[in-house]
Amino acid sequence: MRQPSLIARRVAAASVSLVVAAGAAACGPEDNDAKASAGDSAPHQGGTLTVLNRNPQQDFDPARLYTSGGGKVPTLVFRTLTTRNRENGAPGTEVVPDLATDTGRPNEDATVWTYTLKEGLKYEDGTAITSADVKYGIERSFAPELSGGAPYLRDWLVGAADYQGPYKDSKGLAAIETPDSRTIVFHLNKPEGEFPYLATQTQFAPVPKAKDTGTKYEEHPVSSGPYKVVKNENDGERLTLERNTYWSAKTDAERKAYPDKIDVRSGLDSSVINQRLSASQGADAAAITTDTNLGPAELAKVSGDKELAARVGTGHFGYTDYIAFNPNVKPFDDIKVRQAISYAVDRSSVVNAAGGSSLAEAATTYLPNQKSFGYEPYDLFPAGKTGDVAKAKELLKEAGHPNGLTITLTHSNSQDFETSPEIATAIQDALKKAGITVKLQGLEDNDYSDTIHDVKTEPGFFLAHWGADWPSGGPFLAPIFDGRQIVKDGANFNTGFLNDKSVNAEIDAINKLTDLDAAAKRWGALDKKIGEQALTVPLFHPVYKRLYGEDIRNIVISDWDGVLDPSQVAVK
Repeated sequence: MRQPSLIARRVAAASVSLVVAAGAAACGPEDNDAKASAGDSAPHQGGTLTVLNRNPQQDFDPARLYTSGGGKVPTLVFRTLTTRNRENGAPGTEVVPDLATDTGRPNEDATVWTYTLKEGLKYEDGTAITSADVKYGIERSFAPELSGGAPYLRDWLVGAADYQGPYKDSKGLAAIETPDSRTIVFHLNKPEGEFPYLATQTQFAPVPKAKDTGTKYEEHPVSSGPYKVVKNENDGERLTLERNTYWSAKTDAERKAYPDKIDVRSGLDSSVINQRLSASQGADAAAITTDTNLGPAELAKVSGDKELAARVGTGHFGYTDYIAFNPNVKPFDDIKVRQAISYAVDRSSVVNAAGGSSLAEAATTYLPNQKSFGYEPYDLFPAGKTGDVAKAKELLKEAGHPNGLTITLTHSNSQDFETSPEIATAIQDALKKAGITVKLQGLEDNDYSDTIHDVKTEPGFFLAHWGADWPSGGPFLAPIFDGRQIVKDGANFNTGFLNDKSVNAEIDAINKLTDLDAAAKRWGALDKKIGEQALTVPLFHPVYKRLYGEDIRNIVISDWDGVLDPSQVAVK
């Protein structure tokens, strides 16, 4: 997931406030088993599921959604070539077939990927879903008026860099072939072993050309999933979904589709959402949220109530909060200064500022601590729980600052418990013990985002965060540390301006691997190698807590996106 502040639409799920640091993840199987033992726990068909959210489900068009694994509410309407495995925890990070019969068949160097659609796939009107519809759905995502989706296809597909979509170029993309109604073939510019992950994005949802209404398609997109849109008010603020009678569970092993109806209500204050879920009155008893977490104060109240505590899903999304350095700004051009700060950080105080250990886990690696990312434990600048002041002072002296130094830390004023004043103050207090005076520069959220992602204005020392578009080291490390992704005119995410030929070459080498387990190990090793340059100080990985109504059953929260999965939920 890109920087949450820039991707709100994309993960429309996560958001601790951020745009979606995509939500809570992996309520472990143990948690769910414990809940299942209470009362009438068996999932039932029927009823209405209510979704209470802060952020409207805007741009409900598969071309415009930037969603990992098919999204949350969108995955009820849009099926894609592949999807995430709908299971708790780590098993949920696996790619599985959706519309396709398998996760894709690569050629020898992973530059050509072939998919075959399952038999019997139908839209909500009973017409057959074809490979040409998948091709068209992808092509329309290139239209400027339908922008907003993931950028990978423009980079990966042969000849796609300047393509402007089917409205301006009806010839389409030659890089996508459909030799018959069930076969689709993709030709890539370079090897991409993680193409099955990309094929989970909503751009891979089929769109029948005859039903395409351009920018108005979002008002009634044609469903390929278990539910169809019957009402879309105020650009996704109120959505009503009902069963797609032509959807067949025989072709869809992932979505359970228990409720008869889904009522999505957005534009609500987070405190109101949690109050309504807590009270569970009327329709709210059968309600969930896909974008609102419990904050520190709310969690304290809930934890003191056994009944409410039993209705909290817990998990971990692949996400890291960290300090970023710009080595082009003094004194951060000196690695010893960066190392000194790394040693001086008090992660215990940072975790407390983020809401405590129930909501944050201390991090010493840039990659999240999950197997699918290739997590390799390391602590290159061991600060312990409270910081190594002596080591920090020693390095500062070696760097020519025996009397300490004064620096400025840029942060967001957004109350997200990630890049906000609470975290900045904790860092300020810790570094003071090592003789480093930290001045705080707080910016409003939009200004903060624009400032840190512009090479002309990027500060030397600031708070940042990153989440994965899919559970792998690739979309986590490459945008931040691949020198070829430094953007001089636009949003730049390689904040450390790292352009190391050996790092770039390793990224290319790993991308060629279709054995994702082997790739994960190498991502982990690369993370450690990059970490030696001290371009970031990993602080913590967020932990998410989501409350749900008392009549909700069959809670599934995977490590893919960390959000309670509405496709699995049943109501009592």
